[in-house]
Amino acid sequence: MTSFAEHLDEQYGKSGTETRERYEHGFEEFKLGVMLQELRKEEGLTQIELAKRCGTTPKYISKIENNAYDTRFSTLLRIFKVGFGRQLKVSVE
Repeated sequence: MTSFAEHLDEQYGKSGTETRERYEHGFEEFKLGVMLQELRKEEGLTQIELAKRCGTTPKYISKIENNAYDTRFSTLLRIFKVGFGRQLKVSVE
């Protein structure tokens, strides 16, 4: 049986390669979209309601949640602060 790490190495190359870096970057964007969607649902908000709170469009919220859009960091900060009343924390490892 192949481990997940071995699978990633086979499919996307070893860590540090261009293909693997693209994969990992895309996965981080995907996770952010999922977090946004889960928080929105926990708060009982529709995409329309969240968009109104943040001064954006439901289509834009949908694109972020579905990882179909490269989102500006300032926009994410506004969505979390204005839309949810929360702070977005970022760490560097």
